[in-house]
Amino acid sequence: MKLIQIHPEDNVAVALETIAGGEALELGGTTALEEIQRGHKVALRDISAGSDVVKYGCVIGKATEDISAGAWVHVHNTRTGLSEEAAYTYGHKTLPLPRTAPRTFQGYRRPDGRAGIRNELWIIPTVGCVNGVAQSLAHSNQHLASGSVDGLYAFPHPFGCSQMGDDHAQTRKLLAALVRHPNAGGVLVLGLGCENLTMDQFKAELGQWDDRRVKFLICQEAEDELSAGSSLLEELADYARTFRREPLPASELVVGMKCGGSDGLSGITANPTVGRFSDRLIALGGSTVLTEVPEMFGAEGILFDRCADRSIFEKAVKMVEDFKHYFTAHGQVVYENPSPGNKAGGITTLEDKSCGCVQKGGSAQVVDVLSYGEAVTKKGLNLLSGPGNDLVSATALTAAGAHLILFTTGRGTPFGAPAPTVKISTNTSLFTRKPGWIDFNAGSVAGGEDLEAAGERLLDLVLEIAGGMLTKTELRGAREISIWKDGVVL
Repeated sequence: MKLIQIHPEDNVAVALETIAGGEALELGGTTALEEIQRGHKVALRDISAGSDVVKYGCVIGKATEDISAGAWVHVHNTRTGLSEEAAYTYGHKTLPLPRTAPRTFQGYRRPDGRAGIRNELWIIPTVGCVNGVAQSLAHSNQHLASGSVDGLYAFPHPFGCSQMGDDHAQTRKLLAALVRHPNAGGVLVLGLGCENLTMDQFKAELGQWDDRRVKFLICQEAEDELSAGSSLLEELADYARTFRREPLPASELVVGMKCGGSDGLSGITANPTVGRFSDRLIALGGSTVLTEVPEMFGAEGILFDRCADRSIFEKAVKMVEDFKHYFTAHGQVVYENPSPGNKAGGITTLEDKSCGCVQKGGSAQVVDVLSYGEAVTKKGLNLLSGPGNDLVSATALTAAGAHLILFTTGRGTPFGAPAPTVKISTNTSLFTRKPGWIDFNAGSVAGGEDLEAAGERLLDLVLEIAGGMLTKTELRGAREISIWKDGVVL
């Protein structure tokens, strides 16, 4: 099969393999008028100028000229139909979830009752001025990553000072959420001493903490910050080594879902595979988190109709409307999203991208809508406010409590979040070319694998990774954070 029509109402199909000009099409009873690259769309019938282009059973744009059956459909003859204004109605839908036998993984039980899938030592700077100290401490104390301590990592960032208002609050909130993360068996919070994110402010944001698990160091107050930091890390390592892996139910897991470097197959192979996984984990009593609000524009109604009740629907609408205001307040249009790489891979408009993106949400009910830096408290599918930027949104997913992140990609990317980041290829070619990047091949779906089988296979992998199997990003030591900012820098 070289061509797929995703929905019976679609007037375009997607090439699963490159189709040569003049080649007879398996669908539509016509021939390709030009080469159609893998992931790109071809018209199944004539589409007149101004008419809807339909994919996933949804309108993904308007034809800017007459498009003949067999023609390539892309940015040269299709435009977005989105604008800043939209009206939403709540039409509640409930879809069935698969029946799944109970599953377990080998995780760490924390004193507060939460589960962790890693038992690491983290160094969290409260301000960018001490990034070098944090990195030096991580480098010189790697010997502490022994026994049941899975690793030692520092997470530098440029903020924590010269910020005001919402940016200052967001930095404080995000970093505190990372300190609370159950994958960290011990955390060293590192400050300078003169920054506007003071240690007292940070402790107030953090709330209660276990002083065996969390230590604080203000570098200006230490005679030798490297020696003092090393001593504190030794204490944290001694505490973290008291934890051992034990069987825990899959219902304890929180999994973030993200895409980046998407292509025309993302919404056909990898994203719906993640959606099938999400439904399975939720059926087991677990939780998943979907973010990238700008990549919901044009497909948000699919999620809104699955909000568990009207109050959740209203929170979801507010999340989207607030994000649109964020764009317009900066003089930007809401629909200029697909990157050059997205377009090269076959994604034409934001609606096209969004309809593929929300496939990761599967069929489950939306049980909660979280603000940036807020943690998951409800079992099921959660929406998280955050941008599409890979590093920013993956950091936000970690801060929301995601034990690991499923990251689908058609073009590949090597970055890793603080939580284990599982790279899922949309096509087999990427899986073959980048074995050091990709953990799971969903390109097999384009070759005929059933989506339900792919979702089950992904669930198996997630439980293995939750039990200690390292992802490709972990093997390469790829761990980064990025904090969302909006306002001025002093």
